[in-house]
Amino acid sequence: MGDPVLIGIRFALYADLMLIAGLAAFPLYALTRSERLERQPLAAIWRAERWLCAAGLLLSTLGMAVLAASMQGVGLLSLEFQPFWDLVRETDVGMAWITRSAALLLALAASIWMTRRPATAAITLAAAGFVAVATLVWSGHAGATEGAAGSIHRVSDILHMIAAAVWIGAIGAFHLLISPQRIREIPDGLGIAARSLDRFSLIGTICVLVIAATGLINSQMIVGAENLGRSLGSPYGQLLLAKLALFGLMLALAAANRWQLAPALAAAVSGADTECVDADPDRALAAMRKSLIIEALAALAILALVAWFGTLEPFVGTEMM
Repeated sequence: MGDPVLIGIRFALYADLMLIAGLAAFPLYALTRSERLERQPLAAIWRAERWLCAAGLLLSTLGMAVLAASMQGVGLLSLEFQPFWDLVRETDVGMAWITRSAALLLALAASIWMTRRPATAAITLAAAGFVAVATLVWSGHAGATEGAAGSIHRVSDILHMIAAAVWIGAIGAFHLLISPQRIREIPDGLGIAARSLDRFSLIGTICVLVIAATGLINSQMIVGAENLGRSLGSPYGQLLLAKLALFGLMLALAAANRWQLAPALAAAVSGADTECVDADPDRALAAMRKSLIIEALAALAILALVAWFGTLEPFVGTEMM
């Protein structure tokens, strides 16, 4: 059923890298140029990015070391440098780790030294974060697929994870923007939160479409429509069903956010009072926070499942290393 330690590291790394990329991308589409130049809306994002980049470097190195130790059949503390370095130099997983480490170092530098140029910092961070997220493909099923089919599978999986990163990063950014402390600290904090929610609607729709389309491609590459019934009898298929159920929950919450909660928050900002929305700011914010918390928990559960079934084969009787 997979190594629990390795699965835990994979889960933490997936969540960390997706937040790095998604949080950095958020100001580029959700905030206006003038809002990006103000210190308060972005201060919490830059602070979070520094911690996330540092954690990503640690988790990535730890994950590579645990994988190397597992392949050598020794404990982590007994791992020798030369076999570890040979694994890094001679495998696609190792090259992906080097690329990821370089991208995270660039992202960390951008989060520390480029904040006076917020647009440039966000672009650099987002690009480096997306590269880091893309390297995760080589630690899953797509990395093991060969030939032209393997190339298609990897491209599809990269797009799948980048779209997920944008969505998860937006959830994290909204949590930062509408926290009680941030709403009080940021001038026009309520207005910025409402406008950014509205701007995310188009990006969120694109993310959902990309995730759905690439998810179908990935499932066909790994399982195949003709083998779907057989796969459902395996732990892989059962975990995949659980992931789909959680994705459906996230879609329902996102729809409620877009069509009910975001209009309620916008009405609270404008002072409007209509029959279809609640224009009370406190109640609108409380409802939005509750929805985002549930959506974030569902996203984390999905990442935990992905980290788990990424170590499993889709059919009973075999298991990935």
